[in-house]
Amino acid sequence: MPHAVRPRTLLRPGPVSAPRSRTPRVRSLIDADALRVLHRAARVLLDDLPQLTDRLVAVLQEQEPAYRTAVEGDTVATWQEAHRSLRHSISSLLDPRGARDAARRCSWRIGATRAEQGLPLDAVLHAFRLGGSLVWQGLVDETSRAAPEDVRLLVHVASDVWEFVDEHSTIVADAYRQTERQMAWRRENRVRLLAAALLDGTSRIADLPEAAEALELPEHGRYVVVAVEGTRSAGCTGAQAALAPGVRVHWHPGVDADHGIVLVEGDPAAVVPDEQPPGVRVGVSGTVDGLAAVGEARRLADTALRLCPEGGGTVRLTEHLPAALVAANPDLAAALADRLLGPLAALEPADAEVLLDTLATWLACDGSAQRAARRLYCHRNTVLNRLRRYEQLTGRNLSRPADLVETALALTAHNLLHQKT
Repeated sequence: MPHAVRPRTLLRPGPVSAPRSRTPRVRSLIDADALRVLHRAARVLLDDLPQLTDRLVAVLQEQEPAYRTAVEGDTVATWQEAHRSLRHSISSLLDPRGARDAARRCSWRIGATRAEQGLPLDAVLHAFRLGGSLVWQGLVDETSRAAPEDVRLLVHVASDVWEFVDEHSTIVADAYRQTERQMAWRRENRVRLLAAALLDGTSRIADLPEAAEALELPEHGRYVVVAVEGTRSAGCTGAQAALAPGVRVHWHPGVDADHGIVLVEGDPAAVVPDEQPPGVRVGVSGTVDGLAAVGEARRLADTALRLCPEGGGTVRLTEHLPAALVAANPDLAAALADRLLGPLAALEPADAEVLLDTLATWLACDGSAQRAARRLYCHRNTVLNRLRRYEQLTGRNLSRPADLVETALALTAHNLLHQKT
């Protein structure tokens, strides 16, 4: 039942203290008479319950817009709800202890049901106030009709009537909020499951429309997936900080990295800035069509993330495809590194590191010994001597394209393996 409004005939009274001149015996007699009057009127209301329910439903339609829609949508269900609530309320006036638990269950069920239906809590509480007002007014009207001289006695039980209304309004509100929290948790959990299935590549075709609606993304748009690591340790407010402003994205948090399903509405390169805060590493997949392809994009984003330097930055997979081939198979990467760079293990660690650093710098300088020398703060001939030494130790010829490609991939594999350790 609803939670209550001031009646027309009597204002909502508080507890009335007995005059000081009256003895406890007189007070008890007054209370007993008041209960007698209350019970007599309540029994009449209970007998007239269908008509009382009709009046409440009419009042709800007239005074509460949210219930007006509910009544029009399902008149029978609304009438039955009002009937049950009024019956439990009036029965509680006649037998407070015997009817208490059933009345509370009824009120709890109403709060939970209306939360599930999305009816505003204010509207539900207003309905309880209207119902409480209707019951109180019915008690007053019936007593005025049957024994007008007894109306004054109702004031002694008014607090009991309104305390019931207040208690059950609280029960309704608690049930509503608890149900709302449970529904929110279920929605959030469903979104997590749908996003996880997309990213894992296990989503069913039949689930794609629901996933699109839940993630608020179009089913058939163009997407990239970004894998982001280090935003927490870098003090960023979240993985969103790694993206350009205004990008539409759904984030799925993970233990080691967060994944973003990013809608591409323009230039894919504009989705993620090249520069990132120190320590923030971002791997970006290539563009895929539709949510159905997000799982493959996630694997590509993870591969790009493995290529990202420890110090941070953005790696776009499409710009590092040869290195991505190495990163995609750690076992083959280890075999390649061992085959091409294993002979350097016979050197002192410092000497081996110098050769590797020189080789990497020379490759980064497009094979220019002069530019590499400037970066390494040494003479050009020193660079050439180190490269020749590498060739002698490994039996490779850096002038031969196949050997050069293998060496470059081996260096990538070495860096990836070294990064993990």
